[in-house]
Amino acid sequence: MYKRQVRKLIYLLVTTGVAELVLFMLAIGSGLPLPIFAVQLLWLNLVTNGIQDVALAFEKGEPGVLRRRPRPPRQPIFDRRMIEQVALTGAWMGIAAFASFWYLLDSGMRETEARNLVLLLMVLFENVHAFNARSERRSIFRIPFAANPLLVLAVIGAQAIHIGAMYTPGLSHVLELNPIDFRSWIEVAVVALSLLAVSELYKWLRPLHDDA
Repeated sequence: MYKRQVRKLIYLLVTTGVAELVLFMLAIGSGLPLPIFAVQLLWLNLVTNGIQDVALAFEKGEPGVLRRRPRPPRQPIFDRRMIEQVALTGAWMGIAAFASFWYLLDSGMRETEARNLVLLLMVLFENVHAFNARSERRSIFRIPFAANPLLVLAVIGAQAIHIGAMYTPGLSHVLELNPIDFRSWIEVAVVALSLLAVSELYKWLRPLHDDA
């Protein structure tokens, strides 16, 4: 059971790192400006991984876990399924963030404003992914939020901290954050929720059997 909890944490943490790597590689390879500055990247990791990973560790065991066949002692945590999930979700977040950054710049938006939206998108992406990481096989819609209220509070808290930073003098200047209008919120949220569709489709196409 503890190994499964470790897998969830690794899935959450490594995927976010892959997403950031993909975003930067695509931007640099395309000759675009940096999509996120160093201080923004540090903020992103503190906000999205500093709270949710702790809360995810309190996730309860899944139904029927004791009836499953034990994992082989030498089976690595990074097995085929883990690699597939990390690659798929990490690539999706990175590519979607890059595409958004490219589109915003191409439409004439200033770099500072584009980074502001991309950073918000990454925060939303990783908050959505915190719920995806609750199970490798079960749909997010089959796991009650009440089963881990700490995670729900952690996600809400992380998002509230980022929003608060937009309106905090000094901090907003250092992070180059600005308040966002309602339409932009909706557009960014829709892109972020696309990760949910990708993860759910993967779980449906590749169900986890008793040996997982």
